[in-house]
Amino acid sequence: MLDYQDFHGLSRLCDRGRVAVFIDGGNLFYAALQLGIEIDYTKLLSCLVGDSALLRAFFYTGVDPNNEKQQGFLLWMRRNGYRVISKPLSEMPDGAKKANLDVEIAVDMLSLAQSYDTAVLLSGDGNLTYAVDKVSNLGIRIEVVSLRSMTSDSLINLADTYTDLEDLQDSIQKLTELRYVRRPLTPNLS
Repeated sequence: MLDYQDFHGLSRLCDRGRVAVFIDGGNLFYAALQLGIEIDYTKLLSCLVGDSALLRAFFYTGVDPNNEKQQGFLLWMRRNGYRVISKPLSEMPDGAKKANLDVEIAVDMLSLAQSYDTAVLLSGDGNLTYAVDKVSNLGIRIEVVSLRSMTSDSLINLADTYTDLEDLQDSIQKLTELRYVRRPLTPNLS
């Protein structure tokens, strides 16, 4: 069955079948910073899946167990359609904190490949190229979504479709709430 979809802001005709979404949380975090937006993860998932059948949406991230705000965010993600895969952040020699989850993404993409037809990879990490190539060789459609300045050419070249995250920013950003300041009414004394 062919579906007409407005996926990634581009109208196209295709049968995506069952979709599995793999989100590199660190990559997305830095892309959002670069774009100057806050991601609405409900809108993001809706945008990535469209009208297709979602098998599962994975969100991979490093965690700081002492960061209560992050723990609350991850709980929200788990309760709103995401399977969160995490591991503790490690401190790098330069003082930066990082958790590399490339192996976890690759293993999940390959181990579930018989259960889905389309992989949506939200990452630009070239370290995933070999795994993406193997998944593609199994007949899985590969859709890469990432900020162009943070995306490996090898991933773009392997993908059946590539979408620059910048093209999606209006569809996936969290809208800021209008805040009204309550002011007491002052009588007009004229």
